[in-house]
Formats: sequence, structure tokens, C-alpha cells
Amino acid sequence: MDIKKLLSEYATGERNFQGATLHQAKLSRVDLSGADLSGADLSGADLSRAKLRGCKLSCANLTDADLSGADLTSCDLTEINLIGADLINANLKTANLHRADLRSANLVRAIMPGANLADAELSGADFSGANLCDTNLMGCNIDEADMRGAELTGAKIAKENIDETMIHDTGLSHKWVTWAGNC
Repeated sequence: MDIKKLLSEYATGERNFQGATLHQAKLSRVDLSGADLSGADLSGADLSRAKLRGCKLSCANLTDADLSGADLTSCDLTEINLIGADLINANLKTANLHRADLRSANLVRAIMPGANLADAELSGADFSGANLCDTNLMGCNIDEADMRGAELTGAKIAKENIDETMIHDTGLSHKWVTWAGNC
């Protein structure tokens, strides 16, 4: 699907874009709130500062996507592939990221109060300065994740995950990983 068609159909009220192929699409600052992009390929896409409130992006591929400053409030991001994605200053308040793959993702200063990250893969992700208040981190893998300066008040996290590996500056590249999703 090309970008013009997507935006034109969205403007006429269409919201179902399941499985759309938008690899490396330039969608900076667009408003696609409420769209269903489940299973879509948005790998390498520029969605910086996009308004995606309430979107369905379950099982979507956003490997290496730029979502810096994007509004993903209350989105369904279950089993999404966000490997190496840039989510600096992104708003993920109350987003559902159950079983999401965020390996080596950059979530510096991300706003995530009330987000569900249960069973997510977070190894090598950078959460420096992120707001993770009241976030569900149960069952997730946070090996080598950088949590320096993150606000974790009220977060649910397994005791076995609270050790020195939680605050670790890895410098790992995301190039070595592959998606672990089931979609």
C-alpha cells in the first residue's frame, strides 16, 4: 500500500489497514489514531511525532522504525516487533505491550505509566530516564536493559529481575537479533 492511498482512505473514514506493507514509509507527524495496522510491515518507517492513539498494532513489524515523540497512548501493541526501534520521548501511557519484542530498542525518556510489558523481551533496551510508574514488568526479560534514572514507582517486577543487570550500559547493536514473535 502506498502512503497516499493510506492517508486518503484514512481521511474518508477507513481504519482497517491490517497487513499493510509500509516498509520505510515516511509518516512523520501523521494522525492515524484508531487505525488497525495489525500485522502491518512498518519496518524502517519514520513515524516520529505521529499520533497513533488507540491504534491496533498487534503482531506488526516495526524493526528499526523511528517512533520518537510518537503518541501511542492506549495502543494494542501485543506481540509487536520493535527490535532496534527509536521510541525516545514516545508516549506509551496504558499501552499493551504484552509479549512485545523490544530488544535493543531506545526508550530514553519514554512515558509509560500503566503500560503492560508482561512477558516482553526487553534485553538490551534503553529505558534511561523513562517513566515506568505502575508498569507491569512481570515475566519479561530485562537482561542487559539500561534502567538508569527510570521511574519505577508502583511498577510490578519479579524479584529475580532486580539486580545489577537491571542497570547495565551494554552498547550492544540490534543487528544480531531476530524477532521472537508468534504472529
